[in-house]
Amino acid sequence: MNIDTSDMCSHLKKKLFEPDGVYSPIWNAIEADEELTAVVRSRQLHIYRNGKKILILAGKAQPKIINDDKLNKLLTI
Repeated sequence: MNIDTSDMCSHLKKKLFEPDGVYSPIWNAIEADEELTAVVRSRQLHIYRNGKKILILAGKAQPKIINDDKLNKLLTI
């Protein structure tokens, strides 16, 4: 999956894309699951399953769980 990270918070980039980042397992799951999509809005990553928002990840703030989903179980915070 390709997303435009130019507007993404630098803290979030580290958490998502560094191998030891706390959100790295979530990013790997997003890439492996065709039902998941993601878009950067307001420096945060909004994650959708089948068009329905399930999670919002921010750099410094806690993740916001919108809908119950198996992806949320990957959160270690």
